[in-house]
Amino acid sequence: MQQLLKDNNLILMEAAIVEPLRRSVDIQLHPRLVNAPLIYEKAGRAALAGLYQGYMDIAAAAQKPFLMCAPTWRANRERVTETGIKTSINIDAVHFLQELRELQGAEKNNIRIGGLIGCKNDCYKPEEALSATEAEAFHAWQVEQLQQSGADFIIAETLPAIEEAIGVARAIEQSGLPYFISFVIMRNGCLLDGTSLETATSVIDVNTLRQPLGFMVNCAYPGFLCAERQPPELFNRLVGCLANASSLDHCDLD
Repeated sequence: MQQLLKDNNLILMEAAIVEPLRRSVDIQLHPRLVNAPLIYEKAGRAALAGLYQGYMDIAAAAQKPFLMCAPTWRANRERVTETGIKTSINIDAVHFLQELRELQGAEKNNIRIGGLIGCKNDCYKPEEALSATEAEAFHAWQVEQLQQSGADFIIAETLPAIEEAIGVARAIEQSGLPYFISFVIMRNGCLLDGTSLETATSVIDVNTLRQPLGFMVNCAYPGFLCAERQPPELFNRLVGCLANASSLDHCDLD
C-alpha cells in the first residue's frame, strides 16, 4: 500500500454505497448493522455488487488504482452480538469484495480492498465519542476480524473526535495492516469536536508506534476542507477526501 501511494499521484475510492441503498425501494437496510447483512441476501448482494462494479468501471476507464471498502462500517462486536448475526460477518464481507475483484480480469491488480470501521456512536455527535482507552478496547475485536479476513488495509471513517480516533488508531496499528484514519469535518476545516486537522494528524502520529499511511476527511463538502487556509505541511499527511455532493451542514442533511 505504501508503494501504491508513492507511485500514483491520483488514486480513486468508492463514492457513496449506503446512500443509494437507503433510497432504493428494493433494499432494506438493517437498523443496527446498516448494509453489512446485505451480503447474505440475494438482492442485497446484487445491489452491492452493482454499486461497487460501477466504481471499479470508472477507475478502470481512467486507468487509476482503486480502493474499495467492505460494508462493515457498523459491524463492531457490540452490534454484531446484539443482533445475533454471524460473528464472521466482517470476514465474509471482505471475502465478498475479493470475489468481485477476481471478476475484473487484469484490472484486479489495481484494486485494493479495505476493512471499514466506524465510530461507536453517532458520527455527527462528538460528545458521544469514546475516550482513547475505551476506543482501543472497543474496536479491537473488529480489527482482529478484519486482520483475519485478508483485507489489504483498514480504514476508520466518520470519526468526529480526536480521542476516539487515537484509540482506534492504536487498535489498528496492532494488526500489522496498513491503515488510514478519516475524520468528519465542519465547514471551518476542523473536526466536529473543534480539533484542527493539523493538530489531529500530529497527535495521532505522536500517539502511535506505527503511524497511519495517511489521513482523510469524509462526509463533508470539499469546500469544508478550507485547503487554502491549512498549513502546507498538513498535505504531507492528508491524502484523501471522500466528499459529500451537498454543501449543507451535517445537521441539515436528511
